[in-house]
Amino acid sequence: MNPADPSRTNTLGLATSPYLRQHADNPVHWQQWTPEALAAAAARDVPILLSVGYAACHWCHVMAHESFADHEVAAALNAGFVCVKVDREERPDIDAVYMNATVALTGQGGWPMTCFLTPDGRPFFCGTYYTKTDFLQVLSAVTEAWRDRRDDVEEASDRIAGELRAMTGTFWEQTNGSPALVPAVCDHAVAALLAGEDKVNGGFGDAPKFPSAAVLEALLRNYERTKSPAALEAVERAGGAMARGGIYDQLAGGFARYSVDNAWVVPHFEKMLYDNALLLRV
Repeated sequence: MNPADPSRTNTLGLATSPYLRQHADNPVHWQQWTPEALAAAAARDVPILLSVGYAACHWCHVMAHESFADHEVAAALNAGFVCVKVDREERPDIDAVYMNATVALTGQGGWPMTCFLTPDGRPFFCGTYYTKTDFLQVLSAVTEAWRDRRDDVEEASDRIAGELRAMTGTFWEQTNGSPALVPAVCDHAVAALLAGEDKVNGGFGDAPKFPSAAVLEALLRNYERTKSPAALEAVERAGGAMARGGIYDQLAGGFARYSVDNAWVVPHFEKMLYDNALLLRV
């Protein structure tokens, strides 16, 4: 061990982000996202554990209490990883890149976002919140794969990075010198959304259910372009269920962060300004 190696200490006390400073007393040797942190992973020949969250995130605080403040988990993290903490509100660029990877790998996203990366930043395994028990199992599996099946890890990270680049490239076409969304890609995305609609309760997928303003707006734009009644009906079902359900604050107004159940009845008691601002557009 090199005692001068900054990746062997928690450096978040120097961060400007209040969220990162909340983790300054963790036994985990947290680093900020810097070239030096990536270089330390390369020098130690270990993967990067990237944890992305934000100060108002309930489950970020739960995972911090259960895992990042726990000495058993910290010992496993410090021994086998360079651990990097990112505030998504300070670095939305990093958050966007790895959220795309998380959604591509798992079919869903959220925070805390938990990604395992090669030292040059390519993701090979992603998830969100883990209990302490599950997280220790994931750490053990990733450590074993990195040690004994490095070729598989490199192949997976190359494939994921390539697919993300290809996916981004297929979204756009040049129109009069300016990029525009490819209509066929939009139609495919809408078809995928409608296939996952809960036509009984409104919305998409199972519990927990989020009032996804971007999804609803995309469907409205699709209706404007194609006059597809299916897109408009899906928005009306979701919007009506949300407005009638417990996710809507009938006294003070506004929508909660998400519904714990699939029928919009039991809210997660947290209202986000950005969620409600986006829903105003819908």
